[in-house]
Amino acid sequence: MIFHDRTYAAFLMAHELRKYHQKNAIILAIPRGGVPIGYTIAHQLELPLEVVLVKKIGHPGNPEYAIGSVSSTELILSDTAGISEAYIQSEIKRLRKAMQEKYKVFMNGKKPSDLRGKITILVDDGLATGNTMLACIEHVRKSHPKEIIVAVPVSSTSAYRKIKDSADELICLYTATDFSAVGQFYENFSEVTNETVTQLMSKASATQVAEKDK
Repeated sequence: MIFHDRTYAAFLMAHELRKYHQKNAIILAIPRGGVPIGYTIAHQLELPLEVVLVKKIGHPGNPEYAIGSVSSTELILSDTAGISEAYIQSEIKRLRKAMQEKYKVFMNGKKPSDLRGKITILVDDGLATGNTMLACIEHVRKSHPKEIIVAVPVSSTSAYRKIKDSADELICLYTATDFSAVGQFYENFSEVTNETVTQLMSKASATQVAEKDK
């Protein structure tokens, strides 16, 4: 299954999530690729949109190779053989500081919503290893939401099994055994810039304010 782009995939996902329309729920998108998807779903379901930040920890010899993921509260490590504890701790500190700064920019200084008792829908443009989403789930779980729903267009079979065991519900449009990268399942997988994320979050915030004023 190939999606035209993230927006098209998001419309398909919004249809699968229609039971949450105007419920006591919130969309949490993982920047950057998850934000265009989250924006469309939030608009279709008339739900608030926020971001949740998790960063991969790159291997010291190859930063593109992830040895784990870190959020502001959670740490998931998967392949640290031969890597010093000093490097890992240094990266955790650096990445958490960067995430704090990014969150302020993306959310325009707005503090995170209280998730207690809310249906929380975590979205991204796909799951490769699943480690980033897993860290998100563990991070959000600490806020005591009513449910954690993970919604993605595509996932590897290994990530699907991992996340299905961790989330309350997993909605995935396509699970692939032959999986090398999320981008292989999109015709248009153009880069989502920080500027695009900021613009979409500002538009979503303005829409939420307008709806409250009706």
